[in-house]
Amino acid sequence: MISKLIKVHPQDNVAVALVDLYTGDSLQFEGKTLLVLDDCKAKHKISLVDLAPGDSIYMYGVLVGKALSQIPVGGVLTTQNVKHEANSVSQKTETTSWTAPDITKWKDRTFMGYHREDGQVGTANVWLFFPLVFCENRNIELLKDVFEKELSFHKASRQRQLLRNLIQGVPEDTAVVEIEEEQAIFDNIEVKFITHQGGCGGIRQDAVALSKLLAGYVNNPNVAGATVLSLGCQNLQIDIFKNALAGITSDVKKPVLIYEQQAEGTVDAMLARIIKDSFEGIKKANGIQRKPASIAKLKMGLECGGSDGFSGISANPALGYASDLLAAVGGSPILSEFPELCGVEQELVNRCVNDEDASRFMQLMKAYEKSAIDAGSGFDMNPSPGNIKDGLITDAMKSAGAAKKGGTSPIQAILDYGEYVTKPGLNLLCTPGNDVESTTAMVGSGATVVVFTTGLGTPTGNPIAPVLKVASNSTLARRMPDIIDIDSGGVIRGEKTIEEMGEEILEYVIQVASGAIESKADILGQDDFIPWKRGVSL
Repeated sequence: MISKLIKVHPQDNVAVALVDLYTGDSLQFEGKTLLVLDDCKAKHKISLVDLAPGDSIYMYGVLVGKALSQIPVGGVLTTQNVKHEANSVSQKTETTSWTAPDITKWKDRTFMGYHREDGQVGTANVWLFFPLVFCENRNIELLKDVFEKELSFHKASRQRQLLRNLIQGVPEDTAVVEIEEEQAIFDNIEVKFITHQGGCGGIRQDAVALSKLLAGYVNNPNVAGATVLSLGCQNLQIDIFKNALAGITSDVKKPVLIYEQQAEGTVDAMLARIIKDSFEGIKKANGIQRKPASIAKLKMGLECGGSDGFSGISANPALGYASDLLAAVGGSPILSEFPELCGVEQELVNRCVNDEDASRFMQLMKAYEKSAIDAGSGFDMNPSPGNIKDGLITDAMKSAGAAKKGGTSPIQAILDYGEYVTKPGLNLLCTPGNDVESTTAMVGSGATVVVFTTGLGTPTGNPIAPVLKVASNSTLARRMPDIIDIDSGGVIRGEKTIEEMGEEILEYVIQVASGAIESKADILGQDDFIPWKRGVSL
């Protein structure tokens, strides 16, 4: 029979409801009888002790809040009786020891990837079109229309099929008429397109940050080559982009075609040259074939979004175990979303392999939090209405569960936004907590696959890297099967251990990285790209 409550850490003074509980329910928990005093939805928390105003609330073994009013044993925690509170952080006080997981079955595992001349290995083979400035978005859209229609990279959607039925006057209860699927001209290359709202009009620092992000996309081994459009007069000059790319690699081994409209003449002439040159590059890139590579070549982004009260006890720790396995074999997991590390900073500081990285992590965290406060907000405003509705009522509570994605392995590097991953092992990357901004940034830092845990559901994808969704609960997996790749609900039901679920996730990652399975986000054509705009507009 399924347990009705779970205490995540021995030091916790609250428990998570695994099922809906009702006023008057009598539960046997930890050898005692607990009387539920208020209706409590699954995923929310019940107090295991009498809490007075000002008393500390612990979950995952860390401080996640303070009681605002009396909360008796069996009382439910809410936004009315609890406020955000997190542990203070000192400088590095100790180095956390790590017992690596058994990697006997993983150390010799390979995936079928795209080998690049610089030694990186991609999980996809993409020719990428993007602008340096938003003024070129229309030209990117024109090129997208031309290449997608002529190279037939997209299947006719069910929505298009439905509209065809409506145009032909077919009754609604009639089966949708299937539109004959067009065959792709090339079978080993994808053509993807990015647009954005940056590159000019803001502060110069934003242009430089965007240049680093875009350079990271070009350097990502999932990209075989790129076509870059510039207007000419914008803040993000071609030289700034080239310098950003040179900052990652001194010798670019892939074709990067750059065009500046103000130096080209008419739009038609420019587009004609772009199409001819890019087509030749795409034809050549189509000849690159998948070959075996050690899974140590994988760079795996760790993301969460639409989190719920189960995320931190099923999907996130399972992904954390997969992260530990990958780190142990020499791969590179990437943990980001700095606002969602609030309250667990000391643990992360202690996991840094050197004092310099520990200091840099805290400098980045404090600078980020100060910028939020200066803007009239703060990390405590991070939980969304959906998070709160499903049990994550303080940022520290959300963060303590979100950080579980990073497992327990030592932190090998601290990266600011736009910096590229070069070290094996766990990397911490400074990004916002916003799902798409964070995913966008991790791929720009070299992630070749992203694993995205969710409790409420999100369609988020990426133009060049597969994004796999792990549901924290089976209800979500059943309700939104078109966006969920993996269901970790078995952990909640006690049918699977965290370790078993983590191994299942890593196995799925290997299959997707090899092209044997297509991620649901890729099937949906979900190509999300949002750069982080840190400054103001001028």
